[in-house]
Amino acid sequence: MRSRFSAFAVSAAGYLRETWHPSTRPDRLELDEDQHWDRLDIVTTVDGGPFDPTGVVEFRAHYRGAGGRGEVHERSNFVRLDGRWLYVNGAPRV
Repeated sequence: MRSRFSAFAVSAAGYLRETWHPSTRPDRLELDEDQHWDRLDIVTTVDGGPFDPTGVVEFRAHYRGAGGRGEVHERSNFVRLDGRWLYVNGAPRV
């Protein structure tokens, strides 16, 4: 999760696609160059340890852009595939 946040922060679309599960990976990924990611807060985690096949991360990612400051609050699902954690999907939180 932290590496994916860092990838958003530096607009590393290739890394984001590489760490996205093939079943849900978008064909293209366009990032907003005017959006600056400032901080990641991990709210909670479920599983995701060294011997777990899946994990869940609830987070708040803070950004600023043309429209001002904002926040993404999501509960993300990850799966370990060939030793790598891959993002599967996420659900917005209120």
